Amino acid sequence: MIAVIDYGVGNLFSLRSSLRSLGLEAAVTADPAAIRAADRVILPGVGAFGDAMARLNESGLAPVIRAEAARKPLLGICLGMQLLFDKSCEYGEHAGLGLVPGQVCPLAADLADPALKVPQIGWNALRILRPDPLFRYLRQGEYVYYVHSYYAKHCAESTLAVSDYSIPVTGAVRSGLAWGTQFHPEKSGDAGLRILQAFAEL
Repeated sequence: MIAVIDYGVGNLFSLRSSLRSLGLEAAVTADPAAIRAADRVILPGVGAFGDAMARLNESGLAPVIRAEAARKPLLGICLGMQLLFDKSCEYGEHAGLGLVPGQVCPLAADLADPALKVPQIGWNALRILRPDPLFRYLRQGEYVYYVHSYYAKHCAESTLAVSDYSIPVTGAVRSGLAWGTQFHPEKSGDAGLRILQAFAEL
């Protein structure tokens, strides 16, 4: 069973629907016992980093996530991926879960082409930098769907894939049993479903 963590941030039910369309058992839950009992965990999210971390800390879910990431596959999606990092500079400096080395920074400040819009919204090709089981059903250059204004930096050792947005934007990362995608697999059509299927097989 895959536990989709519900901490009040994000459209969890579209993600659950995508998982169920693949025939995968998934439960949207904030119950630590259910998260511990699950075979795999997904941390989704949209919105502000600081607010999301505050909710995880206040609910007691932050230490549960850290502990479970040491013993089973965890996938962070969009803001969920950003929360895996050491810290974020979004509206001040906020500590993250510390599962992936690096930090989350404003995309607009680093773009080589200032005419590009932020947030980055839409489809972009994924350039896989290193092989990983998460990409076992994915081909080089397939398109995935992004919606974000901040991105992960100083994480080259953990970066699995990037997308070009005048600069290489971190698209997917891995550290130990913690994976993250800045893009939304559940909004990325067939390619995204194949990524979720691969995650279910990790």
